[in-house]
Amino acid sequence: MIRIIAGGKKSPSWVAEGTLEYQKRLHKPFDVKWEFYEEEKLNKILAEWNFKSDEFVILTDERGKNISSIELSQKLNDKFVEGKSVVIIIGGAFGVSKEVREKADFVWSFSNLVFPHMLMRVMLIEQIYRAAEIASGGKYHHI
Repeated sequence: MIRIIAGGKKSPSWVAEGTLEYQKRLHKPFDVKWEFYEEEKLNKILAEWNFKSDEFVILTDERGKNISSIELSQKLNDKFVEGKSVVIIIGGAFGVSKEVREKADFVWSFSNLVFPHMLMRVMLIEQIYRAAEIASGGKYHHI
């Protein structure tokens, strides 16, 4: 299972519909669990969180590394094989602290562009679905 920690309010209907469309297609180990926190609470949780050795923590941030969908699929699959749980953090409107960025195992940039965190929810779940399809040899991903 992939645990997604997202900053901001619960999803508006267009985001909820978009994420649900991809989420209902997912199956173990690519299934997801969402946790939503208001920005202030999210920052406090992240500041106090001791990242565990059995967790692989990915932070979405424009200052991170840009990877392909195939590389993401391999990275996630490798962590599942290692027995690690995957945690993905989407910061709130103002991102996360430098300390959290430094503690993350992988800082992932979708682009040099900055996207609203609500849109990132839909983009992230689509990429997780794409990664699952790549891992299983599905036909969703085209090269």
